Amino acid sequence: MPNQPWHHKAIIYELYVDKFAGNFQGLISRLPYLKDLEINTLWLLPHYPSPMVDGGYDISDYYSIRSDLGNMDEFETFLGKAHEMGLKVILDLVLNHTSIEHPWFKEHKYWYIRSHNIDQYSQAFVHFSKLKNGKNWIPDPENGDYYYASFYPTQADLNWDNPEVEAEMFKVADFWLDKGVDGFRLDAVSRLIKREHTSCFALPETHEILKRLRAHIDLKYQKRILIAETGGWPEEARPFFSSCHIVLHFPLAMRLLTGIPYKETSKFSQVLNWSGQIPDSCRWGAFLTNHDSVDVFFLNDDGEKRWFLDTVDPGRRFINSEGTSIGARLAEICQGDPGKIFWATQQLLSFPAVPIIYYGNEIGMRNLDFKEKPLDVREFVRGPFDWDSAKKQQSDPNSLFHSVRRLLNDRSKI
Repeated sequence: MPNQPWHHKAIIYELYVDKFAGNFQGLISRLPYLKDLEINTLWLLPHYPSPMVDGGYDISDYYSIRSDLGNMDEFETFLGKAHEMGLKVILDLVLNHTSIEHPWFKEHKYWYIRSHNIDQYSQAFVHFSKLKNGKNWIPDPENGDYYYASFYPTQADLNWDNPEVEAEMFKVADFWLDKGVDGFRLDAVSRLIKREHTSCFALPETHEILKRLRAHIDLKYQKRILIAETGGWPEEARPFFSSCHIVLHFPLAMRLLTGIPYKETSKFSQVLNWSGQIPDSCRWGAFLTNHDSVDVFFLNDDGEKRWFLDTVDPGRRFINSEGTSIGARLAEICQGDPGKIFWATQQLLSFPAVPIIYYGNEIGMRNLDFKEKPLDVREFVRGPFDWDSAKKQQSDPNSLFHSVRRLLNDRSKI
């Protein structure tokens, strides 16, 4: 269709700049590989200055480049080269929280959620519970109160009830859009607003913020997109289409992965039936694995959860301490079988959704090998890209790389 929005044809490749190419100069040299793979859109995982407690999602400066990745001139050169080659570039935008090392944390106390009552918002889910004594409230000795942290204890949640926070974060979006980026993947975007006696998840006030962000961007820029990482079931995720062009489909990913051991597809249609109608201008975002662990929350049956974890990780090497998720790349779930990796990718591309390929899945990269199991099992899936394997596979027309490449080429013609 000649007037089809560009994101309808997007084939997204998710990567860490450092782990994939070292820095932005290195990433420029790797753009031909991505073009050869038939990729047309890059999603860059966080590139901002950060203490790196949470893989860069603990941001200490929204207006700069992490020093090991290069400088702003090198980023702008990369962005220009990518656009010259017909590649769109999407950045991660973390709206929910910052690092406590961000200057805002000291300079703008009330830009963050604070309280003396640690029983407030008690119905909200507690991620990384063992690191936070079972609560999302973290003591702040300097202020004599507590700050709220949905995720790691050093990631303080911003107070979106304060209009100064909204104004500043809209400025952050403008800063990168003015440089020419093509959109943002909005991290953990369902948790912006907290209210007592609720789960603090996907509340109406959160949707109002995102609608204002979308209106702000649409007024100033053309053909820029927002991708929502919401989590949740389709009925919880669908309302995000009121503000975002693409919403990530977590239950579909889980169902795709459970089909891999026996190449079984009967449960896929069930998930799509759950998904319901969405606006014609929007799309679900479909993926197999990504930079996070695979959360078995989306398997309703406890027996199926045990079966899946026992099947893909019989040695219990990659499962988190609570037994609720597994840090596993696609090749790990496929037990290194290229045929299963190809089959899973084929299923991914068969859905009427925007496909997202996690870096290294196209060459069958396995999990990182640690002498001691990391506290955060997501570290297993965040290893350096295997360029030796990639080069060998590029020169072999019968390799997994070329099999995936042919699938992506066929998909690009739809």
